[in-house]
Amino acid sequence: MRAGRLAGSKELTGMVDLTRDATGRIHARLLDLVPGRSKKAYADWLTARGNDFRKGIGVAALDPFGGYKAAIDDHLADATAVLDAFHVVKLGTQVVDEVRRRVQQATLGHRGRKGDPLQGIATILRAGAENLTDKQYARLATTVDGNEAHVEVYVAWRCAQDLRAAYKTADTAQGRRRAEKILDSFHTCPIPEVARLGRTLRRWRTAFLAYFTTGRANNGGTEAINGVIELHRRLARGYRNRHNYRLRILLAARGLTH
Repeated sequence: MRAGRLAGSKELTGMVDLTRDATGRIHARLLDLVPGRSKKAYADWLTARGNDFRKGIGVAALDPFGGYKAAIDDHLADATAVLDAFHVVKLGTQVVDEVRRRVQQATLGHRGRKGDPLQGIATILRAGAENLTDKQYARLATTVDGNEAHVEVYVAWRCAQDLRAAYKTADTAQGRRRAEKILDSFHTCPIPEVARLGRTLRRWRTAFLAYFTTGRANNGGTEAINGVIELHRRLARGYRNRHNYRLRILLAARGLTH
């Protein structure tokens, strides 16, 4: 099961069934849309489903939002909360962007502009190391070596790559060991943005590490449903009646294989 805000509406929380079949494939199914993005919105929905329904939930994947985690802790005591891998990696990428922008401002006195060294590798810094070409690696190295201040950006990028690598490790036991090293080290990094990420991950430690013991539970199926919701919202050119919106989306996102 998953909880999170859905694309196309800032006032609705969606609950998605992420049950796997015998082959391990997820058949994502939108269960409901409820008003609000809060602990109460999620908790009230869980309460209304009844005790038998709640006992049947073994894993709950969620975005890094404390309200959803609090609702899971209070109403799904037997379920394992799992912090979604996509959102964790996204946090790492955001940290690199923040460091790059800060260093650009400090060294050039303005925001990144076309022709600025760090601005020129912005796309490279958002990519996974495994996807870079030799030419891109060379460009990254040249930019980092061109100014001592750029080393901070490179270190932040390497930290983000370590985070990606933990999730991509084929052996989940080894991946968990990598994740534990991240928890033990990021928060002590002298780069403030990386240290902040480290503290965030430490607060979510149990849910962060649960990915490696729950068959890589994640919100991939939910993102697919988000795409369907956004498509239908655009086709309808928006909805004025929330009830009609909910019914239309529930029909459209009744089941997707992921």
